[in-house]
Amino acid sequence: MDERTGRSAAVAARRGRWTGLLARGSAALLASGLVGVLCAAPAAAAPAAAPDYPAVVEIDTVAPQVAHENDTVTITGKVVNSGSARLKSPTVKVRQPQARPMKTRNEIAMAEARTTPSTLDGLALDDPVDEVGDLEPGQSRDFTLAVKVSALKVRDTGPYELAVDVWGSTGDEQSHPLGIARTYLPYQGRDTAQPSQLAVVWPLTHAPVLVAQTMPDTNQTPVLRDDSLAAELTGDGRLNQLVRIGSTMQGLTWAIDPNLLDTVFAMTKSYRVQKPGTSGESASEDNTVPGTGREAATAWLSQLREALTAPGNEVVSLPYADPDLASIAHNGAGLNGMDTALRKAVTAGQITTEARLSVDARSDVAWPYLGVLDQRTAAVAGTAGGRLLLVDGASLPESDRLSYTPGAARPIGNGQTAVVSDSALAAMFQQDLGTGSRRTLTEQHFLAETLAIAQQEPEHPRGLLVLPPRTLAVGTAQTLHDSVQEAAKGGWLAPATLEKVAGMAPDKAANTSVPESYPAGAKGGELPTAELSATMQLQDGVDQLMMVLTRPERVRESFSAAMVRSMSTEWRDRPKDGAEYRLGVRTYLDNLKSAVRVVQKTVVTLPGDNATMLVSVKNGLSQTVGNLELRVTSTQANRLRIDYPIQSVVLDAGTNSSLRFPVEAQVNGPVRVTAQLWTTGPNARPYGEAMEFTVDVTSVASGVMYVIAGGTVLMVLAGVRFYLQRKKRRAAGEVDEDPDRPVDGAAGPDAGRPSDADPSSAVDDTDRVSGDEKVDH
Repeated sequence: MDERTGRSAAVAARRGRWTGLLARGSAALLASGLVGVLCAAPAAAAPAAAPDYPAVVEIDTVAPQVAHENDTVTITGKVVNSGSARLKSPTVKVRQPQARPMKTRNEIAMAEARTTPSTLDGLALDDPVDEVGDLEPGQSRDFTLAVKVSALKVRDTGPYELAVDVWGSTGDEQSHPLGIARTYLPYQGRDTAQPSQLAVVWPLTHAPVLVAQTMPDTNQTPVLRDDSLAAELTGDGRLNQLVRIGSTMQGLTWAIDPNLLDTVFAMTKSYRVQKPGTSGESASEDNTVPGTGREAATAWLSQLREALTAPGNEVVSLPYADPDLASIAHNGAGLNGMDTALRKAVTAGQITTEARLSVDARSDVAWPYLGVLDQRTAAVAGTAGGRLLLVDGASLPESDRLSYTPGAARPIGNGQTAVVSDSALAAMFQQDLGTGSRRTLTEQHFLAETLAIAQQEPEHPRGLLVLPPRTLAVGTAQTLHDSVQEAAKGGWLAPATLEKVAGMAPDKAANTSVPESYPAGAKGGELPTAELSATMQLQDGVDQLMMVLTRPERVRESFSAAMVRSMSTEWRDRPKDGAEYRLGVRTYLDNLKSAVRVVQKTVVTLPGDNATMLVSVKNGLSQTVGNLELRVTSTQANRLRIDYPIQSVVLDAGTNSSLRFPVEAQVNGPVRVTAQLWTTGPNARPYGEAMEFTVDVTSVASGVMYVIAGGTVLMVLAGVRFYLQRKKRRAAGEVDEDPDRPVDGAAGPDAGRPSDADPSSAVDDTDRVSGDEKVDH
């Protein structure tokens, strides 16, 4: 016997088949990399016609959605002839379901898998019948069927299949089924169950549009890469409708990207939008246009604040800009500064959310892309402070030995709890349910699944989680809202916050083993190592720029935020936009750094041995720069010596300055010289690119040449005299005791040296002038 349920092992095994089916299916999907296929095969998909069944039946409404004793259920919809032959005398009928409710979720899954009429769908009732008349190919006709609950013979509480099919012929054959549509009819009898606690995550996210640039004015007017957000904040816009719908739900967990709040707040004032193709340029009046969403942003932010004041709500602050934890775990976990960047994103996110919304927000929730979890992603999430992990059930599939749906909370070690979204429930809300028929089918399916869960163990309620996609569509959001409201009205479901569901006692039989591998299909959109590395390297450039700015606060925070935005999860579904955003950030930083530079020159001509060489430095920024020095180096100091080769640089905004470097040339000819800016301080380092040019010495001054020539003549004469004297002495028979001694002191060590006491002998420097630079610098 099962200790929890008191049922026999055989019964438990039968009731657990649905979990085994989901477990095996999920494992196969994960192994093949097809994450999201469960979601891509929507339970609410409109039925398609098979060749032998040309009639497509669409169910538009079921009222009431939950049946009670003595109710009459009205079903509306339409029949479409998708074949090539006329449908003769088609009639629409309701099938009487099996006499007992679907006891297991496996039965629901099997009904979902059927695509053509089957005896498993029950027997067609003779009443009610709607004769829609002959249908030519492509024609459609509406139908309405009102059936008494007593005719359906449903008595016990639980979900029943509700099938509507079309009977007729395409030729002379007898009337037979031409098509079928299935949905579910939850029946609430006298037996009731303890309500399951259901947490719904309600995402408010958007791809980053706020850029690092600001206008060069006193207010630092913000700049957006495009104005797409304005349309989402008003009228039928997605974000506007999500706030409207969410404000009417109880116990809702709002998952908000703080970067979205910062962007909307920036839009409540004057803002500018980049023109196409200018993402890396400094913002100006020429390359931006005025933004149009000021009123919409102001109204939306006010509505959101009001919605969050409702009792029972919970606010989760995602890390700032919602960085892609899985991409970082697999391709960037070892990068220098990454852990610090993640922790800062968490802290900044909570501060931003609480400041913009005036609410308390929790920041210990991590949401990997699609809820797909592996051990490395869990570790990175933990490093960033993620205590609760929002996980799709496909990552932690249940054993087929489990006879019931376990609770969502799963302790996975390291102080972390995975809150696992039910795979079947989550799959219903992964697509845009844009039609009434699809919404109805989804709602009835949701009601059937949740009622089946409640009836598995009526005395043991459990916690459930619905985790929709970050880009939750309006039609899907409305369907989720209506489904939860209807189930809560039925009494087998109670809306609850994430905190409450995560805090429920974990089920010891539930799967808590986080997989080591990550599905290949989910890796396809990951940010590669090269992109993450380039993003982290931005910090070095920002740090260097900060060292020379007198007002670094004008760019520090904007670049820090832009770096995290570059790693946003939102880029998974928009890789091209993400690449353009990251390129724009890098290009803009490069432009800022290169705005302070040594002005390029190629050749400087010096007409003499002593001159002053000019080297210019330009500041193209809109603020003063300092903490810089210019170092000029000669590659051949023995030919061209530079006096005072290091000079300080301070430049006002938008100015140039020419620094004077005295030089002394020894010989004629070209010499390569390097000019390099350096930062000052204990961690001095080169700033920007070095500039090389040639100094061409065209002639050495005449005074120097005379001295050299005169010295040469004296040496020659002294040698001749010395030779003649020695020859004369030898002829006279004299012995020269010291043949190397100076002759008459003429060539002594002080010969030709001016006396210090004789002012007339000093070298005259008054003729030295600045060299004539032949290039514009």
